[in-house]
Amino acid sequence: MNYYTRIVEEEINRKLQASGALLIKGPKSCGKTETAKQFAESILHVDQDEQVPIVMSINPKILLEGKTPRLIDEWQEHPKLWNYVRHEVDDRKKVFI
Repeated sequence: MNYYTRIVEEEINRKLQASGALLIKGPKSCGKTETAKQFAESILHVDQDEQVPIVMSINPKILLEGKTPRLIDEWQEHPKLWNYVRHEVDDRKKVFI
């Protein structure tokens, strides 16, 4: 699959430089994940990893481990994860997508 550069990439890059986390919103199948992958150094697929619910119940911070910027795809499957992202960003001063 070929990736086509998107106009929004400049804005994403600016926001990643300015803040520790970035939430990309849009309709289904508009290219959010593919665009985010262009910036990500590591990826967590929340909806595909069967261990995510188990880790969420034991120690959700483990899910944030990985190179940054870290793409946390489909985080809304476990909405509490966003609170951990916010706190981790404050602690680490690193970037999550």
